[in-house]
Amino acid sequence: MSESGKKILLAAPRGYCAGVDRAVEAVERALDLYGAPVYVRKEIVHNKFVVQSLAKKGAIFVDQTDEVPEGARVVFSAHGVSPAVHQEAAERSLLPIDATCPLVTKVHREAVRFAKEDYDIVLVGHPGHEEVEGTYGHAPERIQIVANPDEVDKVEVRDPDKVIWLSQTTLSVDEAMETVRRLRERFPNLNDPPSDDICYATQNRQGAVKVMAPKCDMMIVVGSGNSSNSVRLLEVALENGAKDGHRVDGADELEIEWFEGVKTVGVTSGASVPEILVREVLQWLSDHGYQDVETVVTKEEKITFSLPKNLRADLKAAGEVEVHADRNFKNLNHQSE
Repeated sequence: MSESGKKILLAAPRGYCAGVDRAVEAVERALDLYGAPVYVRKEIVHNKFVVQSLAKKGAIFVDQTDEVPEGARVVFSAHGVSPAVHQEAAERSLLPIDATCPLVTKVHREAVRFAKEDYDIVLVGHPGHEEVEGTYGHAPERIQIVANPDEVDKVEVRDPDKVIWLSQTTLSVDEAMETVRRLRERFPNLNDPPSDDICYATQNRQGAVKVMAPKCDMMIVVGSGNSSNSVRLLEVALENGAKDGHRVDGADELEIEWFEGVKTVGVTSGASVPEILVREVLQWLSDHGYQDVETVVTKEEKITFSLPKNLRADLKAAGEVEVHADRNFKNLNHQSE
């Protein structure tokens, strides 16, 4: 340990998940293959740095499908979209690249399946979040959205024996399970999804924070304010013993006053955060006396996802090789160095 007694606990895993890596690479490869501009509906992932960096390379981000010129190429974000959005794209003769995370697509398929089987579906998630809007759009006549345990009493179903819950993939595991517990109190025969909806990366990052939090005077979570999983990480840290904590987009938001009397700082990052932003935070901390870094490893992640099918086909036809997984945002990192 440094002479000052100051140290950093660095979470592993942290940062990019396989779905984010796939989505960002999809935009990068589309720009390389087709040339700029490539339109992107909503933020490809919820991170300011990523969005700004891709915009500099020629991506144009829009809020709605009707903002994309007819016949243009458009990428759908990792959070997924409803069938209505696909229909709008078809009506405008757009060329879509669907970068929806496969784990979100799984939830979409579950919603469609259980709606066809005439279940009432309780979707645990945050109203207005793009992922929740996309999932809801697959079965609006059967889905009710519940944001937290306190909203469970508002749920109304046709048959209490034919109810199933699904979940936004980026929730706090503990809060989601408390909501499910409350649901089961009301509906004892509540059905569970065929497999866990909260994604592996969300669970793994929260698990690492739970291990670190009791040892931390301060927890720094790198991630944007509209990133659900990043916001949840800070909540999990404070709920599990961290004395204080802050979420920042990057090192330039750190304030020296936060660290008065702080010996041990925990550092982690949300699933849409490139590693360069974490490295810049570590450098800032090192410059302020936190030079002893201990990596806290709680899980190893080896999951990768292939690029969207139509993009893969066009890359193959052009003689390009698909490259994905563990890129750590190399292209954008290089631009920022």
